[in-house]
Amino acid sequence: MTGLKMPIIGYMKSPYTEKFGIPRQPNLVQIESYVEMIAPYNDLLAFEGIEEFSHLWLIWQFHDNKNQQDSEKFRPQVRPPRLGGNKKIGVFATRSMYRPSPMGLSVVKLNKVEKVGKSVRVYVTGSDLLNDTPIIDIKPYIQYSDAVLDAKSGYAQDEPQRKTVIWSADAKNQQENALKQNKITLQLINELEQVLSLDPRPAYQEDPTRIYKMRFATFDVSFQVNDEHIMVLKIDCEST
Repeated sequence: MTGLKMPIIGYMKSPYTEKFGIPRQPNLVQIESYVEMIAPYNDLLAFEGIEEFSHLWLIWQFHDNKNQQDSEKFRPQVRPPRLGGNKKIGVFATRSMYRPSPMGLSVVKLNKVEKVGKSVRVYVTGSDLLNDTPIIDIKPYIQYSDAVLDAKSGYAQDEPQRKTVIWSADAKNQQENALKQNKITLQLINELEQVLSLDPRPAYQEDPTRIYKMRFATFDVSFQVNDEHIMVLKIDCEST
């Protein structure tokens, strides 16, 4: 039986240039990104009336998943990071990327729809999508039907606890120099701290001496994690 082929209508443009560091759910980090619509969907008429909605559903494709399941090698269970990465649970009881259909669903805040040259961009806040993620569809969020206030969310009932982000003396100097040279902005620093506060490490890694490296927007960051805080050790705005 052949499946339905769904067209790509645009691509997400975000500061998440690698999977490491992306929030595990939408709206945990308030970062603005945008969907760059492609022809023939880059038509403002297709968005007439959308400004009456505060939030949108983005339906998208896990395009960078190199271990994607297929029907012949179906794995019915996965290890969610929220459960420490060492407990298996049914794939359909998770939002794991390792699933039969490589599709994701995220609710985001709509900021604006704007014509930029020949392009149409849909600016949103709260996305959890990797840069260049293919967008399959955009739908308005309907508050009275989509918001279930007494919903039960199993092992993910509460938002993950955040850690305090602090900067080493060297990293603080690097930050100040990069700001003076206009290589980064205060907004990017704030967004980076939001990302780091969620502790992007794999759930099974607990070594406080380990140095982690992450690419965010246009720069690299090195950091360490202990029980109480995230220590930024270095930022490198020269890497490409």
